[in-house]
Amino acid sequence: MRGKFLKVAVAATATAMLATACGSGSGDGGSDAGGTLRVYASEPAFLLPSNGNDEPSIYVIRQLYRGLVKYNAETGEVENDLADSIESEDQKLWTVKLKDGYTFDNGEPVDADSFIRSWNYAAYGPNAQNNGYFMKRIAGFGDVTSEDPDGEGPEKAPAPTAETMSGLKKVDDLTFTVELSEPFTGFPTTVGYVGFFPMAQACIDDADTCNETPIGNGPYKIDGTWERNVEINLVRSDSWNGEPGKPDGINYRLFADVDSGYAAFQAGELDVMYTIPPARFKDAKASYGDRLYEQAGDSFNYVGLPLYNENFKDKRVRQALSLAIDRQSIVDAVFDGRYAPATGFVAPSYQGAREGVCTYCQKDVEKAKALLAEAGGWKGDKLVLWANAGAGHEAWLQAVGDQIKGVLGIDYELKVNLQFPEYLETADNEQLTGPFRLGWGPDYPYLETYLSPIYGTGAHSNHTTFSNPEFDKLMKQGDSAATIDEALALYQQAEDVLAEELPVIPMFWRKEAAIYSENVDTFVWNQVAGADYGATSLK
Repeated sequence: MRGKFLKVAVAATATAMLATACGSGSGDGGSDAGGTLRVYASEPAFLLPSNGNDEPSIYVIRQLYRGLVKYNAETGEVENDLADSIESEDQKLWTVKLKDGYTFDNGEPVDADSFIRSWNYAAYGPNAQNNGYFMKRIAGFGDVTSEDPDGEGPEKAPAPTAETMSGLKKVDDLTFTVELSEPFTGFPTTVGYVGFFPMAQACIDDADTCNETPIGNGPYKIDGTWERNVEINLVRSDSWNGEPGKPDGINYRLFADVDSGYAAFQAGELDVMYTIPPARFKDAKASYGDRLYEQAGDSFNYVGLPLYNENFKDKRVRQALSLAIDRQSIVDAVFDGRYAPATGFVAPSYQGAREGVCTYCQKDVEKAKALLAEAGGWKGDKLVLWANAGAGHEAWLQAVGDQIKGVLGIDYELKVNLQFPEYLETADNEQLTGPFRLGWGPDYPYLETYLSPIYGTGAHSNHTTFSNPEFDKLMKQGDSAATIDEALALYQQAEDVLAEELPVIPMFWRKEAAIYSENVDTFVWNQVAGADYGATSLK
């Protein structure tokens, strides 16, 4: 979902990478601010680290749980959190040593076993966890998963041949090793993603209950249970052994749409909104001034193309649709020119990002018409454009539809009636009947995070079902490269494959904007994780 290798801070290839802990970079310590921070949120899909891969879920999970590493709020650099060290001689066999003295809220120790069992639980195919894909590099991953021979057809996927991955080995209570199938230079950067967070044995034993009433290991714990579509309340955890959170509690108010959330903020019912309705940005800037936070973002907004639908299998159709769109005019009209039109698939702030990768991302009417004609014309009925409800996507998606209709003569309709959890479920079930809006915030500080999770064959966030052997080969070669520079060159070649095949239509890079109330003393935005509620203090 989010993270970065900044152009100004590229990590070394590292024998003994992350051998010592660093400062938090998220404030000046202390925990006496107190109070309850009231924040805008939309309904999460899951609260289990192994399953929560959407933005609303991750915003809650990051306060309830902690992992091996964290990301510096100001620079995005990797810092040890629960890890004392993560070391490797060959970038294939990694030894992880944990800090002592950490527990889950139910008293279970946060130890080597807790990480091993959680990563195995996530990876084990029958558990159907969204974040299981992130374990793919660990040796033995193929043994705990299995392929469905005919998709959703009558044949069932065979049972996995193992329940645990051979690459995870316990050395002692606070040490374990991780053997990867191939060397991966970026491994230490990935493990700050929520899918790698540990879970209590009680959660493994009863995941459904733990999803509703999490048993975390972080600075906050749940107060009561998740009250669906209403609120989630967190309070400081008395079992947390690290730096305490600034607020005494965090109240996530769950809204069906961002406009209702903005109205609640205006009424003084919220302290922080990590997003602003596009149509209300000028109003917010005039009303809140210095209490409006802005920075260039790394969230990728795109229109995905369902390649399981016959109408989108020909890449010339996909290219024609992209060439029909004038991104800058949409950014100017809908977002007051604040967003940056996308000309590639990797955020401009990342090491290895390039401008102008997507040659089909500049409007070209004649070329669009010619490509569609070469493909035999549009063979479908109306183009159905999908987006999740309540997030303010209608205006720009309608502009996309108008431009495609104007250039290619394809009529369209919008389908924007599903709340985000149901929308994701529809995408997972391959039931999107036309181009669909999705966004991607990187999960960790490494360029690869923009590529493998969205476009790798079988990747869980690959909602287009794109599968390309050349792309997969280049990504694998990049993963195993000896240095980061060598890896980036191979990842760039993989991005070039995307630019030609166009499984998604790149649209724009969001500019992050948040507002906070007069009750807030210090608002903290983490370069990787977004609004950091635990580090935000009240007056």
